[in-house]
Amino acid sequence: MNDAPGEPPARRTRVLLAEDQSMVREALAALLGLEGDMEVVAQVARGDEVVEAARRARPDVALLDIEMPGLTGLDAAGLLGREMPRVKVVILTTFGRPGYLRRAMEAGASAFLVKDAPAAVLADAVRRVLRGERVIDPTLAAAALAEGANPLTERERSVLRASADGSTNAELAKALHLSHGTVRNYLSTAIRKTGARNRAEAVRIARDKGWL
Repeated sequence: MNDAPGEPPARRTRVLLAEDQSMVREALAALLGLEGDMEVVAQVARGDEVVEAARRARPDVALLDIEMPGLTGLDAAGLLGREMPRVKVVILTTFGRPGYLRRAMEAGASAFLVKDAPAAVLADAVRRVLRGERVIDPTLAAAALAEGANPLTERERSVLRASADGSTNAELAKALHLSHGTVRNYLSTAIRKTGARNRAEAVRIARDKGWL
């Protein structure tokens, strides 16, 4: 809608996009650019570039993918919430996992949507979070309630995540600055909590559920 003659143009919602796949990022930017009340003011391909880009561009909303190099979108959301709490965070991901939804809400995200949602749904979510609403994919919300809370502690998650590359307990202990016995105990607990037979299976289960 055009502004009335003599009136200053309405301020557009400033959006930051963080997505490591360039084609997806450019497609999202193009779709949002079609909305008359929005403009994409920054684009980054790494999670560890989100906060600095937000400092420069001063967005109203940050759309963050989860799986990115440098830092996950969930971790970036937590940092952004501490550094620039006025910026609303929308998690947009291919991975519709209940555990991711819980972690996104804990990180302060205002919305959680899957990438196959229609463009109109995304634009509507941006407008709604600016009004103070929380927008969550209803199917994911139901699944998260049914799944229950993440049973792994932060330390158990970090040790299990670090073990995914096949590192030995001794290598993990050195990298994480923990004792060999402490690493072994964390891994044993994580394996038990996930119901796995070994740590490789524990990593797979935890990733499938969005716990890592």
